[in-house]
Amino acid sequence: MAAPLAAERLLQALRAEGVHVVEAGNWRTHNRNSKGPWGPLNGSIVHHTVTRGTASTVRIVRDGYSDLPGPLCHGMIAKDGRVHLVGWGRTNHAGGGDPRVLEQVVAESYSSSPTPPTPRQRQRGGRRCPLLRVGAREPRRRQGSLAGCQYDAIVRVQAALCRAHGWSAKSVIGHREWSSDKVDPRGIDMPRLRADVAERLKHPASWNPGTGPNEEDPMAGITKRDIFDAVWKTDAIGGPKDAADHSTNPTWQPQSILKDMQARIRSMDKRMAVQTAAITALAGQVGTGADTRTVVSAVEAAIQRAVTDANINTREI
Repeated sequence: MAAPLAAERLLQALRAEGVHVVEAGNWRTHNRNSKGPWGPLNGSIVHHTVTRGTASTVRIVRDGYSDLPGPLCHGMIAKDGRVHLVGWGRTNHAGGGDPRVLEQVVAESYSSSPTPPTPRQRQRGGRRCPLLRVGAREPRRRQGSLAGCQYDAIVRVQAALCRAHGWSAKSVIGHREWSSDKVDPRGIDMPRLRADVAERLKHPASWNPGTGPNEEDPMAGITKRDIFDAVWKTDAIGGPKDAADHSTNPTWQPQSILKDMQARIRSMDKRMAVQTAAITALAGQVGTGADTRTVVSAVEAAIQRAVTDANINTREI
């Protein structure tokens, strides 16, 4: 049990843990505190959303619905690992849950998982547990497909909350562990998540697996899309600049650039074969006393053989 953190202290805790934070509007004061006090806090509940697109999901969890006003959580962890903070204070997120589960979380008294919740619970969780939602996930995504950077962010967020509030990893539960009518977060093994959080808590907040305790992992949070954009969406790689090539393909997607490079290399190889044959023929005539016509004929014959052997289109020469 702990008093709620100030918004600025939450930011410090998350960033110290290596979390990439995105602040959404007036999140520090966006809450449901007008409906009653927030706190004391007893743990953190992990959810997932069944939505499409990061921007749309952030908007939904921040503003809510007509019959369920927002915020619906405190932060949304997107697929790229970024944590979008949307509110801080009392929120409409946890619904009714099993009082026995809350008791076990407060005491951190269970083994690998709390006692399974029973139906028709009445204990409310909106003011007692901070919540960081798992990010936007398509409805038909198969279970277990959570992105690695997203899972890493979840572990870091939960470790930051536990570290700041003085909790162990047993203060972290899933929505389905709180309420019997919930199935989320899908794709997350909660005992494993708690074990990973516990492992982080053994180290300083700056710890990155595989690096020294005070070293920053330069690849932390980098996605395939980040790498793609860095390689292809730069001025350094814009495709051929000559007017003829640009007129046939003004956009120059990565695939067409690679094909163009391959074609140009093949053309260079063919031209080199022809030039080599010509030089070899010339060298063979040196010192023979042959007249100019004989030398020219020998070079032309060598070039023709090179063209035939390499299957070269004469228009390329």
